Amino acid sequence: MSRAATAPRAASAQHGEGAGKRALVTGLRGFTGHYVARELAEAGYRVFGTVLSGEAGGVDIVELDLCDRAAVAAAVARVQPDVVVHLAGIAFVAHSDAEQIYRVNVVGTRNLLEALAAARHAPSAVLLASSANIYGNAGVALIDEQVAPAPANDYAVSKLAMEYMARLWMDKLPIVIARPFNYSGRGQSDNFLLPKIVAHFRRRAPRIELGNLAIARDFSDVRMVAKAYRRLLAASPAGQAFNICSGHSTSLAAVIDTVADMAGYRIEVEVNPAFVRANDVLSLAGSNARLTAVIGPIDTPPLAETLRWMYQA
Repeated sequence: MSRAATAPRAASAQHGEGAGKRALVTGLRGFTGHYVARELAEAGYRVFGTVLSGEAGGVDIVELDLCDRAAVAAAVARVQPDVVVHLAGIAFVAHSDAEQIYRVNVVGTRNLLEALAAARHAPSAVLLASSANIYGNAGVALIDEQVAPAPANDYAVSKLAMEYMARLWMDKLPIVIARPFNYSGRGQSDNFLLPKIVAHFRRRAPRIELGNLAIARDFSDVRMVAKAYRRLLAASPAGQAFNICSGHSTSLAAVIDTVADMAGYRIEVEVNPAFVRANDVLSLAGSNARLTAVIGPIDTPPLAETLRWMYQA
């Protein structure tokens, strides 16, 4: 599909792209869920969001444990979504319960796909959020979707297993795989790197404990990621995987310098050996050429802008 053919469609959100359609967002309470739900609602979709329990304003709530196969089938039958963004899962690489990582990220996803395939109303697009972590320590300057996976931790293995499992359903469902590289923004847990750094500077902490300072990541803004997901739903390039990234990486040291300039002081950085993982991915930078060929140009805010947005929260 050409850029010329898809870009006008992708740009039509403000003109009711999702009018009369239902969107199901799993993992609504996760960091990304809020932004994706807002992006879809602004495009005209009626948004249904899954949570384990409780309420959330502005969205039709579906209380659901994706590991409960019967409950998933019942929820999908009730919502009958036109599009699905599957975000629910264990997203923290250093999560301590490996069994839960695989159960939620693989079995939970399978339950969802099985339910969608059996639904009376067929969705036009099902986006599964995988991860650029599946590439591991790739020995290339820019990682495109043709780079062979080499996952280096349980989280990455679970996401790659999810992708392989999803292939079993691609003849029944219009599945799109998204492989986001690192991204951040307001509302992300301090367990993650950028929010941890920003939080320390916001409270003017004298020191911070970090891991390997040589780590470099392709950081993006969560708002860009949400827009990319919405535009992929509109284009529905079924059966393909897409990197969601900015196209360049930034070192941890550079991030610290940027936030230090905003805060007006220098923080003492202590390298904690407990935070240095032997199998850590040292550098991740992605190519977004395939993505932009399908959805058109994407507006990627400079990292400094995202960091300032977080710092001024």
